[in-house]
Amino acid sequence: MLFAYKAQSKTGEVYTGLLESIDRFTLAKELRSRGSTPISIKEKGAHSLDFAALLKSALGHISKAELILFCKNLSGMLRAGLSLARAIAVLEKQTKNAALQKILKSLANDINTGEPFSTALAKFPKVYSALFVSMVRAGEESGNLAGALTDIGGNLEKAHSLNKKIHGALVYPGVILSAMVIIGVLMFAFVVPTLASTFKELGVTLPKSTQAIIWMGNFFSEHLVITFLIIILGSLGMVALLRAPFLRKYIDFLTVHLPVIGNLAKELNTARTTRTMSSLLLAGVPITRAIEITEDVVQNIYYKKVLREAKTAVEKGSSFSKTFEENTHLYPIMMSEMIEVGEETGKLSDMLLQVAAFYEEEIENRTKNLSTIIEPLLMIVIGAAVGFFAISMISPLYSVLNQIQ
Repeated sequence: MLFAYKAQSKTGEVYTGLLESIDRFTLAKELRSRGSTPISIKEKGAHSLDFAALLKSALGHISKAELILFCKNLSGMLRAGLSLARAIAVLEKQTKNAALQKILKSLANDINTGEPFSTALAKFPKVYSALFVSMVRAGEESGNLAGALTDIGGNLEKAHSLNKKIHGALVYPGVILSAMVIIGVLMFAFVVPTLASTFKELGVTLPKSTQAIIWMGNFFSEHLVITFLIIILGSLGMVALLRAPFLRKYIDFLTVHLPVIGNLAKELNTARTTRTMSSLLLAGVPITRAIEITEDVVQNIYYKKVLREAKTAVEKGSSFSKTFEENTHLYPIMMSEMIEVGEETGKLSDMLLQVAAFYEEEIENRTKNLSTIIEPLLMIVIGAAVGFFAISMISPLYSVLNQIQ
C-alpha cells in the first residue's frame, strides 16, 4: 500500500513524502530506523487520483536540466574561491525560474544563519532528493563539497540522458498513433457520410461492419468537437489511471515481464541501482544508508523489495551480493557476480560503477533499435485498420455490381 507521511528528522526539519509499506506500523518503524520521528501517516486512497497535487507539482516545476546547471555552476564557483552563501546568491540572481529563486533565497538565508548546506537542502525533498542531500552531506564532512556537487551533477546528467533516450524512442510511435487517430476521425466525419448517402440511394443491404462504420461516421460528423474532447479527456484519464496507487503493483509487474519493454526496464533499474549505490559509497555514505536511498531512487516496487531484503541481509552480517544472486529474474547474474568480486577485493563502488556503465550503454543501444522494432508493428496496425475500413466500405459496392450484372 502507498502511504503519505510527515516526519521530523534528527535536526528538527519537518518533511513529507510517499512510501510503499505493508501497513502504518511498519512504515512508522522504518522511518524511526532512519532516525526520523513520524508525525502523521495516511494511506493514499485507492480511488483518489489527487489531481490537485498533480497540478500543484506541475506549477513551479524545476527541471532536471536546471538542477544539473545548479550543481555545475555552484561547484565551479566554490572551486573559484567564492563562499557558499555568495555563490548561491549569484545563482539566485541568474535564474529566471521563480520557484528556484525562492528556494535559493531560502538556502542562502539558512547558510548565513549557520545551518549546514545539506540540512537546508533537506527542507525541499521534492527538488533535492535523499541521494542529493546525502552526497552533499558526505561532501561537507570530507571537506570536498565542490567535488561532491560535480559528482551529483554528473549523475543527474547521466540519468537525464537515459530518460531522454527512452522518451525519444517513444515519441515516434506516439506521433504516428496520434496522427492516425486524428486522420481516422476526420475520415469518418467527412468521407463516410458521403458513402453512406450513396448506399442509401442504391438501396444496398449493408453488412454489420459497414453499418458500424456508418454509425460512427454519423456520430463523428454531428459531434466532431465532442469526439475530440472525449479522445483528449480519455487519454488524460488513462494516464491518471496508470499512475493510480491501486494499479501500481500490476503495472510494475507488466513492465518487467512484457517481451521488449521488460528487458529495457530490467537494464534501466539495474543501471539506476548500481550508479546510485556506487556514487553514495564513493562519497562515504554507509552501505545500509546507501541501500535505503537507492530504494527511494528506483520506482518499481519489486526492485524496492529486493533492496529492502539486501539491507536486512547486510544488517544481519550477510554479504551484499547474496540477495541479488537470489533475484536474478530482476537483476542480471553479471551484477551479483561483480558485487561479489567487489566485496572480495574491497572495490565494491568501482565494480558497481562498471556495471552501471555497461548497462547504460546497453540501454542506449536498445533504444536505438527500438524504432526498428516499433515500425513494422505500427505498419501492421495501420494496415489492419485501413484494410478493415476498405473491405467494409467496398464490399457493398461489389454487391451492387453483381446485381447489375
